[in-house]
Amino acid sequence: MRPQTWSKPKPLIGLAGRTALDHLLEILDSVPDHRNGEYVFIVGPYLGELQIPAFIHDNYPKLKAHYIVQSVMRGQSDALYLARQYLTGPMLMCFSDTLIESDFSFLADEKLDGVAFVKPVPDPRRFGVAEVNAQGRVTRLIEKPKTTENNLAVVGCYYFRRSEDLVSAIEEQKLRGTSLKGEFFLTDAINIMLERGAQFRTHKVSVWLDTGTITAALETNHYLLEHGRENSASHVGEGVTLNRPVFIHETAEIANSTIGPHVSIGAGCIIADSKIENSIIEEGAAVSALSLSGSFIGRRAKVSGRAADGVPMTLNIGDDSSVRI
Repeated sequence: MRPQTWSKPKPLIGLAGRTALDHLLEILDSVPDHRNGEYVFIVGPYLGELQIPAFIHDNYPKLKAHYIVQSVMRGQSDALYLARQYLTGPMLMCFSDTLIESDFSFLADEKLDGVAFVKPVPDPRRFGVAEVNAQGRVTRLIEKPKTTENNLAVVGCYYFRRSEDLVSAIEEQKLRGTSLKGEFFLTDAINIMLERGAQFRTHKVSVWLDTGTITAALETNHYLLEHGRENSASHVGEGVTLNRPVFIHETAEIANSTIGPHVSIGAGCIIADSKIENSIIEEGAAVSALSLSGSFIGRRAKVSGRAADGVPMTLNIGDDSSVRI
């Protein structure tokens, strides 16, 4: 996600008028009794440590939130182990660069020890997969399988009925030294739980979105705009052509431009004499005399060209940059 993540943590990138973290928290609204639950954010040093707590405080002041800083990147299991003081009872864990669509209300009646959320994919060799038996129980998780017959890719979301059991498995993982290139992966800890007799099943999701790369973020923005996250953009003035779906913040100023389809424009943006499609323009950015497609323009960046004619350009411009084409 560089250069976007030089100045902000990945969960705070803009997608369809909101941050990726906003969309993730919205998805969790169906978790049973979520309003009385606790949220644990495991963040990186500096950017995550500073910006995530401030974002939650400003936008979700009623959320009961805890923050854990993983100063050294030793993997997913290590990150969860750092938060062990807060991990008691039922727990739902989600990777912050993954968005799925699922109704989590079924967890109120879940009797098994765990649930791995999965999506069937044509070629699972790039992912981790869940191996299941004839009864539908998970027998093990396999990271990047060499064959394609087992296509249930795990999507970065797990339910644990007793999070203490996961913490215990991570302790065993650390004792065994089960790691790869210095990182302790969560799949290995879950496999230890399965060795100990834990009963897991899979739960299929139909939508699995990623925000881990610029290309993936643009694809996710495309999907969100196509599925209810666009706005009417009725405030846009004369001389502007809209090709929906788009999201244009009410404070954005647009003149003599064609916008869309699949464009998100944040608060306080100024767009003039441009043609923009399939792009994300974050808050406070200014774009003039450019034709853009597949582009990501960061917060408060100023990007200008000489004309909006011709073949569209693809740009990835970080926050607070100034670029003239």
